[in-house]
Amino acid sequence: MATVSRENIGTLHDKVTVKLVKEDYWPSFEKTLKQYAKTANVPGFRKGMVPTAMLRKMYGQSIFTDEVLRSAGRQLEEYLNNEKVAIFAQPMVLPNEQPMNLDMNQPVDVDFAFEIGLKPDFEITPIKNKTALTRYKVQVADKMLEDEIERIKRRYGKVEDQETVNGKDDILYCTYEECDANGHVAEGAKKIEETVLVEKVPAKLQEQVMGKKANDTVVFRPADVAEGDELNAFLREPLKETPEAANNYYKLTITKVGLLIPAELGVELYMQVFPNDAITSEADFKERIRQELSKEYDRITRDRLHNEIYELLVHNTHIQLPVPFLKRWLKEGGEKPKSEQEVENEFGSFEHQLRWTLISDKLILDNNIQVSREEVDNDIKARVLSYFGMDADDDAPWMEGYMAKVAKDQKTLDETYRRLLFDRLFQYLETQFSITEKEVSEEEFFKLPDAHAAHHQH
Repeated sequence: MATVSRENIGTLHDKVTVKLVKEDYWPSFEKTLKQYAKTANVPGFRKGMVPTAMLRKMYGQSIFTDEVLRSAGRQLEEYLNNEKVAIFAQPMVLPNEQPMNLDMNQPVDVDFAFEIGLKPDFEITPIKNKTALTRYKVQVADKMLEDEIERIKRRYGKVEDQETVNGKDDILYCTYEECDANGHVAEGAKKIEETVLVEKVPAKLQEQVMGKKANDTVVFRPADVAEGDELNAFLREPLKETPEAANNYYKLTITKVGLLIPAELGVELYMQVFPNDAITSEADFKERIRQELSKEYDRITRDRLHNEIYELLVHNTHIQLPVPFLKRWLKEGGEKPKSEQEVENEFGSFEHQLRWTLISDKLILDNNIQVSREEVDNDIKARVLSYFGMDADDDAPWMEGYMAKVAKDQKTLDETYRRLLFDRLFQYLETQFSITEKEVSEEEFFKLPDAHAAHHQH
């Protein structure tokens, strides 16, 4: 009869030894061999009529090895379940201890040694200590309001064709092609189409297109018209290239020039922006925009608060981890083995996410935070209706068919469930800290230090 023993080999790191005798694996080996005989296809024999001796000779050793390993795995799983051992990932066979000479002709007692990483017990001290946090409230200044109105006027404006590029507000319709220094484009070179405000083009390239008209061209090197972050952004979009292409030549060909005419303030614009609000005055329009800006900044500041809670919990909750086991699992446990250097490079972010997983799982379990299937379905329905500009009370006879399709889309269901679950988790967490509200300007808010850097202590 199989026996299982366990010994500690490091912090939250144990060795489990499974000892098998012949009776633990031999019956299942013979049973599997007989079952295989009923389905085996061997040339020269009818299905199910292959002599057992021949099958044993051809496939017996492979089946025997699989059954011994499967028996060891079953004994290990049964032990871990009975002992209620909470482990990370899957047990791993200890190096150099796996039996190498399994012989069906000489069945003997065999030992398997596994290593396991144990999940730790821990206390979430930042919650216990009611750590002080700040919820920021961004003031919607008049300048912010006017800037947003200008963006709206441009967004709902119209474009008039014009002959030449005259200013930064012009719209440039153009193509980019890689070429040589003389502007000769190689056969088969890709052509990238772009429509962009002139002000969004690198400043030095803006100078070169001023006064140009349709069918005019400009030959340039990205490194000559931009540098730093601007250069990298220009290479990514619109050129769709890597930094190595900075010194290549490109030909910009203007296909059309347009002038953006911003929309005028008035009932027509108000109805376009807020079709369900029946706004008729400029004052009401501005107030409505101020409300929308306030809501958006409330979302941004809430995201910051949640990120700060996340970083605080991850970095200030003391959790011991079986690091050697986890590094070996990271190295060998995936589809493709990693090098030692790859493991070292990835371990920091892996550990960070693992700590959050442990903390969030504990919080969700201890506080019975749940999301029902009905809530998942209702959220999906609300988002679909919102996409079409509809409300829950609007007639949508097609919804039943749509939700029938969603019921088969496990990915969408899982993603929605996790989003709602973690929304609920952070709603709970907001009640567990000493939070004070502080009004700041937009500029002050975006100068606040990064939450990860502020709490990086473990």
